[in-house]
Amino acid sequence: MSIKLRRALLAVLAFVATYTGGWAYFAPENWYANFPGFGLSWLPQLGPYNMHLAMDDGAMFLAMAVLSLFAVRYAHNMPVVQITACTWLVFNVLHFTFHMRHLSVYNTMDKILNVVALSLLVLITVALFARRPEGEVMREESRKPSVGSTSGDR
Repeated sequence: MSIKLRRALLAVLAFVATYTGGWAYFAPENWYANFPGFGLSWLPQLGPYNMHLAMDDGAMFLAMAVLSLFAVRYAHNMPVVQITACTWLVFNVLHFTFHMRHLSVYNTMDKILNVVALSLLVLITVALFARRPEGEVMREESRKPSVGSTSGDR
């Protein structure tokens, strides 16, 4: 996988986390009543509103956004990408599993949208584990600054 694609996938995760986290943390009641937006509402069917849990969810998503943005910056560093992907994978698989067990509370369109959206997040996360083709790794290695150089990632 190219670094550009890796950065794009990480940016998608960062966007999802920022959108969800910012809304849940700074407007928890509105988030609960209206998430995911666009005229849909997926949370009230799952239980009563709890400000503390909504804001905690927002804080967790904002933390995931920070991790994801860090990984976007250091997308050439596979351990950074893999740690980020592992973190997202744990969340996305558990989140997906919960929602697949509770689809009965939704109408047909909301069921489909839940399955598609949550599946895509799992697939994006799994894709981040793909390594770059060997030829690309060699080309990048030849472009890296030498040890002691003043350029590079800081």
